[in-house]
Amino acid sequence: MTNKMYIFSTILTLLLVSIFGFFSSKRIRTSSDFAVGGRSLGSSQVAGSIIATIVGGASTIGTAELAFNRGINAMWFTLGASIACLFLGIFLAGPLRRAEVETISEFLVRYYGEKAGLATSVLTSIAIFIHITGQVLSSVAILTSMFSVEERVAVIITIGLIISYIIFGGFWGTSIVGILKTLLLYMTLIISGAIVLDKLDGISGLKSSLPPKPWFDMFSGGLWEGLAQGFSLVVGICATQTYLQAMFAGKNEKTSRRGAFISALLIPPIGLVCALIGMFMRINYPTLLSNQALPAFIITYLNPWIGGIMIAALIISVVGTGAGLTLGISTMISRDIYKRLLNPKADDKKQLRVLRVSVFCISFLAMLMVVFNIDSLILKWGFLSMALRGTVVFIPLILAIYLKGKVNKRAGLATMVLSPLITVLYSILKITYIEPLYIGLFASLTIYVIVHIIEHSYVRYKKV
Repeated sequence: MTNKMYIFSTILTLLLVSIFGFFSSKRIRTSSDFAVGGRSLGSSQVAGSIIATIVGGASTIGTAELAFNRGINAMWFTLGASIACLFLGIFLAGPLRRAEVETISEFLVRYYGEKAGLATSVLTSIAIFIHITGQVLSSVAILTSMFSVEERVAVIITIGLIISYIIFGGFWGTSIVGILKTLLLYMTLIISGAIVLDKLDGISGLKSSLPPKPWFDMFSGGLWEGLAQGFSLVVGICATQTYLQAMFAGKNEKTSRRGAFISALLIPPIGLVCALIGMFMRINYPTLLSNQALPAFIITYLNPWIGGIMIAALIISVVGTGAGLTLGISTMISRDIYKRLLNPKADDKKQLRVLRVSVFCISFLAMLMVVFNIDSLILKWGFLSMALRGTVVFIPLILAIYLKGKVNKRAGLATMVLSPLITVLYSILKITYIEPLYIGLFASLTIYVIVHIIEHSYVRYKKV
């Protein structure tokens, strides 16, 4: 009976949220509405769209999973995301919103040329696609534990939800549902946190149940690894179409900046409570599968109505993040590859059609990717994706914004293409214990400087 109550509450919550998402689709009249909400989003909607994508399976189920294994170190994902949102608001929101573009590639083309734009679209799309895998794995963890479905069936259900989430609402749907999801998550996580602290007699009870190391050490995996985990979120988020799309969608510069700050404030508490739940479940159920820590807590300790709402919020979180990432890739395919390279004369209806077809194709490929990696660690995909995105875009983007007309086109293109290849090669060979992110960023800056010096020297030589 209890299980039926959980299921009923979950389905009812999903239906109610879906109604809001469906009515948001009434605003979709053009491809611009679909991609960036017609550039008319308020601060809360900008924040909603950011949180809808950042706070997904990695921030919730993945954080509880890692906390079950390693303790408070699991907080790095949400802390890094919060710092990234502050960086977005302080340094990037203004220049990006003033640029009046829809993709990060469009912005970089102005400074580094068409080839750089194509390289950015292709390489960052691959990196973003990797992150979708982690989101689908999170959904599989929820659906298999809650509804007792097979893993492959759970994958198909998740992909179907991602497609419907985007097709019916586009960016408007993402922002509206993101706000609702945040409210639901906060309500249920506050209750969950209170239950954990009550069962353990407060933080002191938690500390007495687990040794200080590794459970209460943010750097339990090593100082440089911990910093790299947080830093990878900063460079990854600030170099990702999906999150920058929120900056493009604000009514004005001030609105976009404020939306980023709101996101920075709201994200860390979600990670903290999920980490506490993971550690609590480790104390009480040490033989539990780690990826089941959060779903098992919900079913065991929460009232069926509250538990059902929380499970629905988690499903929405996972699907919303997967959908936001998928929409980001689809936007780049439509704008940067189809419109710019394949069919420059394409009208708005054709672009909108390509956007939607791209959503289906990417979702199908994601389904295949997950089926062949069903037992992998959720957060692994998130950190890997962020590191790859950062090595492609972060350094060229910062240079373009703050050096403006002084950037070197060939140097920018070289660093976009070569630095991710170096990062991947280093990750495979594992030459030293230095984190791949540091190697990638160092390579990115070094390649830019070397190419710039060589070209500058060659120009001076020809003049002589």
